[in-house]
Amino acid sequence: MNLEDIIRSYDPRLSLDRASTIPSSWYTDKDLYDLEIKSVFSNSWQLAARLDQVVQPGQYVTTDVAGEPIVVVRGNDGVLRGFFNVCRHHAAAVMTEPQGKASQLRCPYHGWTYSLEGELKGTPDFSGVCDFDRAQNGLAPIELAEWESWVFVSLNRETVSFTKDLTDQIKALQLDKLHWFERRHYHFDCNWKVFVDNYLDGGYHVPYLHKGLDSVLDYSNYMIEIGERHCLQWSPIVSEGAEAQTGAVRQGDRALYYWIYPNFMINWYDGVMDTNFVVPRGVDQTEVIFDFYFPDVVSEDARQRNLTSVEVGQRIQDEDVAICKSVQHGLNSRAYNAGRLSVRRETGEHLFHRLLYADLSRAAKTPQSREKETH
Repeated sequence: MNLEDIIRSYDPRLSLDRASTIPSSWYTDKDLYDLEIKSVFSNSWQLAARLDQVVQPGQYVTTDVAGEPIVVVRGNDGVLRGFFNVCRHHAAAVMTEPQGKASQLRCPYHGWTYSLEGELKGTPDFSGVCDFDRAQNGLAPIELAEWESWVFVSLNRETVSFTKDLTDQIKALQLDKLHWFERRHYHFDCNWKVFVDNYLDGGYHVPYLHKGLDSVLDYSNYMIEIGERHCLQWSPIVSEGAEAQTGAVRQGDRALYYWIYPNFMINWYDGVMDTNFVVPRGVDQTEVIFDFYFPDVVSEDARQRNLTSVEVGQRIQDEDVAICKSVQHGLNSRAYNAGRLSVRRETGEHLFHRLLYADLSRAAKTPQSREKETH
């Protein structure tokens, strides 16, 4: 099957009670994976930095978005900007550290130097070059958005903004009262969508895979609410019968799990939060970056509690690493093509698959197929 046939093998028109998952080829085909990078990840808001990393002029963070090198930097004028981290001379990365602080942006290859605002300022040994317009050779800008505690960038100027219902819900959590504590990286032997599917299954796997977490969630009252491009899963928290370590750090009235298309998650427990950023590293390789936030990251008592909370998260991820690897192995089996979805549990997964289809089908259309549609 060619790429368009693979995409058309999923029917997004089916209602949840009749729908199946996207086919297994969507998780194993290299051409479809490449198309996802060019469409899904190039046309959506992608996490680039935490705001606390770029508070002062000269502070910067480097990252990659859909294979493109990016630098986010706070200018001397106080404005936060994003640029392609590509020198306009011979394409080397201008800033090579993951983060730092600098008075100017200087390429280590030939010394071309840019201001914090991206303007080209220095070009050593470049006299005598004809028809060279310094003003047109600054760092190429990229779309940037500051939202709550984070900085997002997009390669596409027409990327849709987060919906108002989502921004209002997140604002109500008062995230400005939380402080970053620690970052951990998890590596999964699976396609990035396997991790997202696992996250969006409405708690379906929790009683079977995450015994500690299951002991504090009211599984029978686990709820799912979907928006245009996000999903909220939430559950009342219970204390009776809670596993000791999990119960000590997963408290409050409700657990909230936000997924924002395509690959950002917010997990909130009564003023304690961690975020998941899912980064494709290959058709069957995924990195998930976890950032942990707490109201107190200074006192020793709080530090010990925070570390316990992180370790509870570590245990959950260790359990997910194993099952996601198992799923990826099964997706390559001739015995499996697609599976049905639970109406009670998997409405978020259904939304995810339909949003993927919309992006991929739009990107995969050849000029000829577009021409046929207009006639």
